[in-house]
Amino acid sequence: MPDPRINLLERWFEEVWNQGRESAIDEMAAPDVVAHGLIDAQGQTVSNRDKFRAFWHQFRTAFPDLRVDVHDAIVEGDKVVVRCVARGTHQGEGINLAPTQKNVRFDGIVIARVRNNQLVEVWNTWDFLTFYQQLGVVNLASA
Repeated sequence: MPDPRINLLERWFEEVWNQGRESAIDEMAAPDVVAHGLIDAQGQTVSNRDKFRAFWHQFRTAFPDLRVDVHDAIVEGDKVVVRCVARGTHQGEGINLAPTQKNVRFDGIVIARVRNNQLVEVWNTWDFLTFYQQLGVVNLASA
C-alpha cells in the first residue's frame, strides 16, 4: 500500500500545479505552511497559505501549461522527499518578464514535512539557473 505522505505530495503536484486547482491548496497545505526556496513579491520566504497562493497565481500566469512530474519519492519520519521534473511554456507576465513563448524544463528536489495529512513545511530546491538560461535571461557564455 502506498505511503499517504507520498500520495499527498503526488496529489499536490498533480492537482495544484498540473490541473491548476486552487482549492486543493487549502485542502493540502496548512494555513501556516512555510515554503522555503520560494519567495513572495517582497523577496521574503513564502510563509503562509495566502502568500503561497499569490506565488502560485504568479507562476501559473506565466506558465499556464506547467506540468510537474514526480519521479522518485523517499519517506523518513514525518518528511517525504521527491525528485521532480517541471515543464512549461512561458506565456504570461507573472514572473515580471515579458512572455518569451519559450519552453522550459528544469529539475527539482522537494522535501516536505507532513502533519495531519497537510504540508506544514517545505524545502524547495529547483534548478532556476537552467530555467532562466532557457528563458534567455541568463547567458553564462558571455559572462
